[in-house]
Amino acid sequence: MTAFFPPNTSARAVRADSPWIRRWDDGAASRLTLICLPHAGGSAGFYRPWAALMPPEVELLAIQYPGREERFEDPAVTGMDELVTAVADAVRPLLDRPYALFGHSMGSAVAWELAHELDRRQAPGPRRLFASGRAAPGTAVTGQLHRQDDEVLSAELARLGGTSGEVLADPGLRALVLGTVRHDYRIIETYRPRPRPPLACPIHVLTGGADPELGEERCREGAGGWADLTTARTEVRLFPGDHFYLTPRRREVVATVLRRMDPSLTTGAHTWPSTP
Repeated sequence: MTAFFPPNTSARAVRADSPWIRRWDDGAASRLTLICLPHAGGSAGFYRPWAALMPPEVELLAIQYPGREERFEDPAVTGMDELVTAVADAVRPLLDRPYALFGHSMGSAVAWELAHELDRRQAPGPRRLFASGRAAPGTAVTGQLHRQDDEVLSAELARLGGTSGEVLADPGLRALVLGTVRHDYRIIETYRPRPRPPLACPIHVLTGGADPELGEERCREGAGGWADLTTARTEVRLFPGDHFYLTPRRREVVATVLRRMDPSLTTGAHTWPSTP
């Protein structure tokens, strides 16, 4: 069956018509692409506030994992390999412009694996990789939280921040949240990265100074292990805050990403993010 698209739909919009991709504009004026990958339990909607901070030159694409938001009833993936393969299938038709990958927490490992999978397919590589809130694959500390009971998992979410107390106190909402989180934790806690050659793009490590998962102390040596995963330079940027420093520091984070993607976006008469 041939899908129907409105007459004014651009070819790029057709290529982006995938349940794995959320976008908030048609990208018609864009010359750069930023692909964002969520944390465990997170969704593409986490990055929606970023769309209002993007200049016309940058198209924002957020990856929507199954089992959440409008994909609540879609079958879950079984592991990292299946997840990365599906994401690569979705983004491959959209790599006709220079692009960067941004992943937070579990999303940083997905972004790293995605860069290697796209290289395996001989697709264009990312110009930059932004790794947020997690040590490098192979060095990040993992546990067995996906096997623990709801009380232990709720305590972990409270420790990291980012999940409101009201949600965790509501039995119905808590069950929905913990189901998604438990599934994603199983993926990241059973993930064992294979040996890879280093990437060729710069890696920018972003973290909250008080983040219990990475933080300032773990970044002091080898940028949390990320410096060993590229032949290009590695840069660390610390922000005030915990694991979810991105929310209160959203404008600063977006400005940092844009500046690294193209310094001209944050200099001169038309700087971004714009002042509300």
